[in-house]
Amino acid sequence: MRKKLTITIDEEVYEGLHRTIGPRRISKFVQELVRPHVVRPNLESAYADMAKDGLREKEAMEWAEATF
Repeated sequence: MRKKLTITIDEEVYEGLHRTIGPRRISKFVQELVRPHVVRPNLESAYADMAKDGLREKEAMEWAEATF
């Protein structure tokens, strides 16, 4: 679900966003910048998913053994 948010920024910053990012892309740009700071992944689930990938696990083990 999407929510609308109104923010206030400097005119100079707005013009820079409009010029650099484009008028119809500012929301996506801001969301992608902010997301990693406010949305924390479920690490336990993410690690479980990674462990199911046999090739990835094999490569990780080889790397770990080579650096040990």
